[in-house]
This record gives sequence, structure tokens and C-alpha cells, in this order.
Amino acid sequence: MNLSGVLFFPVTPFGADGALAEEVLAEHIRQGMEHGPGGVFVACGTGEFSALSEAEHARSVQVAADVVAGRVPVFAGAGGPIGTALNQARAAREAGADGLLLMPPYLAQGPGHGFAAYVAAVAAILPVIVYQRGAVVLEPEAVVELAGLPGVIGLKDGLGDIDRMQRTVLAVREVYPDFLFFNGLPTAELTMPAYRGIGVELYSSAVFAFAPEIALAYLKGDERLLTEFYAPLVRLRGKVPGYPVSLVKAGVRLRGLDVGTVRPPLVEVTGEHLEELEALIKTGLELAGS
Repeated sequence: MNLSGVLFFPVTPFGADGALAEEVLAEHIRQGMEHGPGGVFVACGTGEFSALSEAEHARSVQVAADVVAGRVPVFAGAGGPIGTALNQARAAREAGADGLLLMPPYLAQGPGHGFAAYVAAVAAILPVIVYQRGAVVLEPEAVVELAGLPGVIGLKDGLGDIDRMQRTVLAVREVYPDFLFFNGLPTAELTMPAYRGIGVELYSSAVFAFAPEIALAYLKGDERLLTEFYAPLVRLRGKVPGYPVSLVKAGVRLRGLDVGTVRPPLVEVTGEHLEELEALIKTGLELAGS
């Protein structure tokens, strides 16, 4: 599957009544598509995956597939209890999605072969990128095993253990050279120099959701953005749990699209932090020449 460039993870908009705002989601994705992302990952972490009902998840994926209309791959988040993950996978397939980003299952943990069975069941419906984060911490040999399962096409790393990832990349590519690896850390641009050093070029860009001009300027090699935009953004992100999502949604609102608030247990960005974010966006856009 051809995935390249910046990967777009849209937020999930909610209206004043708290319901899914489908038209706003469509506009959000239309605006992002104008900047040429390499793929659209809807209803994933930035899209408040864990806060969506199955019906909201299905509608979000359908909206994304309709707007993208086959121009780039569309992936949907899936995960949680096996029944829920399978329902999400089937709904995504019916909507025309190209694949799934498989989140870690909640609470229940089993041995490695149990997790492999979980992955295999979902990958039988649509191609799967496994998300390594939280309780899912995989040894290189386990990733080689997963890469051999039908339908498993990639691994997204949300741990940031470069030593583990280097060993994993080497082990997997020796057997499956086309297997995909992604940097899935929050504000991934800051760590991309390290990931590129071990052969991982793909990454999820939360910044693309609210400032695609900045994300694309960084992709073209403007290293000033690391010190003057991304590093301060990471410091701001670390001030409150949940800010990796809340800040992105606030950023989209600051750029003129009312995508509503986040759902609990996430919290809204404080007024002071919102001012910091607005100033950072201004700096980033100036550096990007926008």
C-alpha cells in the first residue's frame, strides 16, 4: 500500500449538542486534502477514538471515505474488546476504508499468542497497522510473527524506545522488506531525526490537522521549526494529561473551524495555554512563509 508524505489524523468534531458534527468533519477533511496528505487516518487517537460510539465511529469513517474518494488511502481506528474491534472493522470495510490502525485492547492482557490471535481476527477483515503503545510492548521476534500474519502490513510505534525499534526494524525487514513502520509518538516531528536514523520515514502529524503549512514546511527540511515551534509545542503539550489531543482540537478552532470541545475524560485547554498555542501557531506560520 502506498503511504508517503505527511499522514493526516483529523479531529472528530462535535456540535453544541455534543453530537457528531458530520458536515464539519467533512469540511475539516476537505481542507486537509487541499494540502496533499499521504493518507487520512480517521477516528484514531487524535480523533478521540475511545470516546466514540460504534455508530459515531462508522459515520466518521463513511464521511472520510466519501470526501477522500479514493485519492489517498483511508485508515480507520479500531480496537478495544474483540467484538467492538470486529464491528468497527466491518463498518470500515463497508464504508470503503483501505485499512485499520489497531489500537491496544483494553484491560485484558494475555500472552503473545493471544494478542496475535486478536490481531489476526481483525486483519482478516481489513489490512491492519498494529499500534504499539500502552500495554502493547512487542519484542522484535513478536513483530516478525505479526508481520507474517495475513493482512498485517505495519507497526506504528508509540513507545519511543529507539533501541527496541532498531532491533525490530532490522529483524522484520530481513524477512518482510515491504513491512511498514511509523513513528507514532505525539508531535512526532520532534523525534523524526532519530527515527529516520533507524530507517523509519513515515509518521503521524498531529500538527497537520491544524497547521498543514507548518507540517509541510518541516517535511521540506526547515529545521528552524524544530527549535522555534515543535520543541515549545511539546513543552506545552506536557503540561496537562490529554493535551496531545486537546491542543490539536483547540488549534483547529484557532484556525477558524468550529470543531467543538473534547469529550471527557479529556479537558479543554486553559485560557493561558490557549494564548501560548496561538502564539506558537503564529510563529510556525511565519517560519513556514504562510
